[in-house]
Amino acid sequence: MRQRVLAALMFGLVSLGIVVPAWAHHSFAAAYDTTKALTIQGTIVQVRLTNPHSWFFLDVKDEATGKLTRWSIEAGTPSGMLRNGYKPNEIKAGTVVTIKGFHAKDPTQNAGMLQQLITADGKIYAMFGPQETAAR
Repeated sequence: MRQRVLAALMFGLVSLGIVVPAWAHHSFAAAYDTTKALTIQGTIVQVRLTNPHSWFFLDVKDEATGKLTRWSIEAGTPSGMLRNGYKPNEIKAGTVVTIKGFHAKDPTQNAGMLQQLITADGKIYAMFGPQETAAR
């Protein structure tokens, strides 16, 4: 009886270890509308270089009301971002950036997919650079 319980527990843990990463990684096309271009300017709040994808969180000020809205911008894998020139801790909280990309399929979300991140001095970080192309 004890061996059966242990075997069932091990099977469950192994299954969970396989399913969770596969569920967490998704296609950009499933979440973002590539027909809805997005350009926003805001102040970086947080940068996360974590698998499966990196994230940039920024506060965007509404020109008419002055209200700040938090946006979540999904980018490439950490290794892909590094290959394309991004360095950890290069863009710190408080940095003003312009994001170009695509809006989430759900129009009520303040979320998007990164194509380019442009700093105030004109430096461009692209999700798809020479080694990481849109064909992937």
